Amino acid sequence: MLILILAESALETVPDEIANHPVIRRYSKKRGKDPNLVILDRSYHHRAMLNLPNGFKRGRPDIVHFSLLSALGTPLVREKLMEVYVHTIANYVIYINPEVRIPRNYLRFIGLMEQLFQYGMVPPNSKNPLMRAARKNLRDLLYELNPNYTVAFTRRGIAQTLEDAMSRIMSRGKIAVLVGGFPHGGFSEETLRLVDETICIDPETLDAWTVVSRIIYEYERISNITKRRIKL
Repeated sequence: MLILILAESALETVPDEIANHPVIRRYSKKRGKDPNLVILDRSYHHRAMLNLPNGFKRGRPDIVHFSLLSALGTPLVREKLMEVYVHTIANYVIYINPEVRIPRNYLRFIGLMEQLFQYGMVPPNSKNPLMRAARKNLRDLLYELNPNYTVAFTRRGIAQTLEDAMSRIMSRGKIAVLVGGFPHGGFSEETLRLVDETICIDPETLDAWTVVSRIIYEYERISNITKRRIKL
């Protein structure tokens, strides 16, 4: 079993400290929403974010969007061999039903995330929601999931090929892999203390969705999932 966690993801609603900034107020008025109910997005809110703590790691919901699109349509999910979670920089955890179909359109995705943070689940008040958000830090999520081994993919890790790394760690059984859902910088020290190993698979920074796709492909290849699915 593979547990994929997009960790410290740059997905959040507008924080209180910039909710009254003119840029935010104009944007929220145009959207017809309360400032605290819109998703923070650097494409629209850059000026308001200039003095925001850790601003360089925030306001990039597109990273989560692309990464989820890369992950949720794969054979690994359809074979029920992978669970996907999003941990946000504001310490929320998004639980994702494998049956969910993430909107391809970015604006529709943003609308879905705004609904999720407002009501705590989508659809609201559902007995079997497609997504559910809970206030929870990464430590508590890992305690809840209880993987046998936890790995973070980061440029600060030990350099090795992804093929070698996945071949080795898959022998551990139920593994959790952390991929950063943010645009710049690295995992916090608090996050790094939670993992058993850090791995670097390229000397340059790779997009999160690229890392996600490659991890899933290697897991599928080593597990012979494709051969089993087409009965070779």
